[in-house]
Amino acid sequence: MKNKWLFDLLPVILFFAAFKLADIYIATAVAIAASVLQIGWLLVKKRPVDAMQWVGLAIIVVFGGMTLLLHDESFIKWKPTILYWSFAVALGVASLLGKLPLKQLMGQQMQLPETIWKRLNLLWCAFFAIMGVVNLWVAWQFATDTWVNFKLFGTTGATFVFIIAQGFYLSAHLQDPSPAAVTEATPSPDEHDTPKA
Repeated sequence: MKNKWLFDLLPVILFFAAFKLADIYIATAVAIAASVLQIGWLLVKKRPVDAMQWVGLAIIVVFGGMTLLLHDESFIKWKPTILYWSFAVALGVASLLGKLPLKQLMGQQMQLPETIWKRLNLLWCAFFAIMGVVNLWVAWQFATDTWVNFKLFGTTGATFVFIIAQGFYLSAHLQDPSPAAVTEATPSPDEHDTPKA
């Protein structure tokens, strides 16, 4: 999980480094190249590419490409918001259709009541929607350098805090599916007094 998180964050780290060494346009080109190479590496290694990664690739190619083609940094600043809102819409539509993508993603790692999975789905939907708004606010209210710093440190920090808070919330609702727990919960015949004739 940790390695996957760092793998997904790599284009953002490279974007940050390229911006500090050059400018927003070089950084955008680096981010596009890194994203394409990431997906290509997964395909070559015959590893699964999830829907979120395909969506992320499409958005960085389109909005990053427009930034380079039109020499307008506003497009790349919109990219995180479009990505966040795409995830929010996907989770929102899934909830309306009675589907639980997060349960499908994490259901093997943790057992939760159905109502908690639904709440978790809506919480992530709200988080992505809010982060999309916050990105635009930082992008248009502050200098590009500040936005680039926020893109790496601000969004990563906010996501980390949200996950920690979510962990505390979920810990109160985790169910133990292990056979040992079932055995312990089921009284053995020895625990009961033998019926008297």
